Amino acid sequence: MSKIEVRDLKYSYENGIEVLKGISLTFDQISTAIIGQNGAGKTTFVKLLKGLLKPSSGCILINGKDTQDTTVAELSKDIGLVFQNPNDQIFKSKVIDEIMFGPLNIGQSPEKAKSNAEQALEMVGLEDRRYDNPYDLNLSDRKLVGLASVIAMDPEILILDEPTIAQDYAGKEKIKGIIKKLQDQGKLILTIIHDMDFVAETFERVVVFNQGKVLLEGNTREVFNNSRLLKEAGLESPHVTQLGKKLGYNQTFLTVEELVQGHRVRQGHGTRFLFHQ
Repeated sequence: MSKIEVRDLKYSYENGIEVLKGISLTFDQISTAIIGQNGAGKTTFVKLLKGLLKPSSGCILINGKDTQDTTVAELSKDIGLVFQNPNDQIFKSKVIDEIMFGPLNIGQSPEKAKSNAEQALEMVGLEDRRYDNPYDLNLSDRKLVGLASVIAMDPEILILDEPTIAQDYAGKEKIKGIIKKLQDQGKLILTIIHDMDFVAETFERVVVFNQGKVLLEGNTREVFNNSRLLKEAGLESPHVTQLGKKLGYNQTFLTVEELVQGHRVRQGHGTRFLFHQ
């Protein structure tokens, strides 16, 4: 089972500004969204997890490996990062070559890299575009190429940086399905994201960053029920959660289906709800 342990993590840039101020968290198989305003420390935190930055103090253990003593290349076998902007990640002239690059770079045989790339392409629905130039694809599909290139490396941990940017409803549903498949494979999935609706529908746990600290963390329903601390962090609940409260429900709804179900139950059977609060 994959595991990330973060112990009293602090990080300051060279100008002396402290960005992270003592973060202690554990991540296991529960899918987790890290949310917070710009400047809260989310991106710095993810770079530290990936080994792109080293802690000023404290430590991070990735499957027992201390990132202080492990190279980025070595960590790449355990943890993969899908960039927010795929243009920062893509540089090959064919989709298949782009997706095979990572697996080959971490030591997979050409045969294994090709097989993993083909499976990843099928998972993201781009198997018919394998020989296209990635820059002939629209931004939404280029993001899927970036995702496939990390999936093909077969890391136990995947971090998705703003996965829903440039995605329409169908694209978001596709990514939601991919996350579910990766979870079913036993992968640990983390994301940093501003899309609260997607978080509510997809992730089991939420961590709220605010000014370099963890302000709130817990299961998704509990976090989105805490409007006071969300407001302190400059965040809002998902739209369906807000609508439920405006309609007079005490329950915290995470999906439209829950709201519809709750309304039907209230209309016909009092206040009994069919999901756990």
